Amino acid sequence: MANSGLDLLIVSLPQLGKGLLQTLTLALYCIVCSTLGGLVFGVLRASRSRWLSVLTRTYLELFRSIPILVWLFFFFFGLPLFFGIDLPGFACAVLALSLWGMTEVGEVVRGALISLPKGQKEAGQAIGLSPVQLYVYVLLPQALRRMIPPVINVYTRIVKTTSLAVLIGVTEIIKSGQQIIERTGESVLIYGTLFLLYFALCYPLSVLSRKLENKLRKGGETGVRHFA
Repeated sequence: MANSGLDLLIVSLPQLGKGLLQTLTLALYCIVCSTLGGLVFGVLRASRSRWLSVLTRTYLELFRSIPILVWLFFFFFGLPLFFGIDLPGFACAVLALSLWGMTEVGEVVRGALISLPKGQKEAGQAIGLSPVQLYVYVLLPQALRRMIPPVINVYTRIVKTTSLAVLIGVTEIIKSGQQIIERTGESVLIYGTLFLLYFALCYPLSVLSRKLENKLRKGGETGVRHFA
């Protein structure tokens, strides 16, 4: 029985590997889009503009209040039905997860920015820096140290949430495992392997996040170069 299970696992590795590659590709696209979009979203959320605050708050609440699964179904089934836009499942998954990830990263960025001493912004404005220069050269570099650990936690959540893409037909690692189970009936072995693969993907990120948090906590504010 043990040899039979091992043989099945060895035979299934190529298919699981393809699913794992699809999961990694999906996660990478979502992480990049979430990071870039989240930086912009976080800066807009930190703005004192009233109309920007209303717009960004509305967007945030839409993705906080509505489950990601509903957004996946909306993009996959709703776009063709209501707007005539027919996207493949992979693109719908990237779109839905990235838009959600932007809100998560954006809130981290906003929190880091508003936690900075007000004097940093005032000093930059006093020497005539434009808003873009102020954020690029003064505020974001200082906020980066505070952002990194929680943003890595968001990346871990994105990797795990990619498993929902199976419900719109994306052949990621969960779908690959289900196909093997349907063919062989070995659910315990395959799901156990999927458990280990997800652990191998997410645990290093969790460890990195904890190490960064500990390092920043020990360093306190001594590592932050204030602008003056």
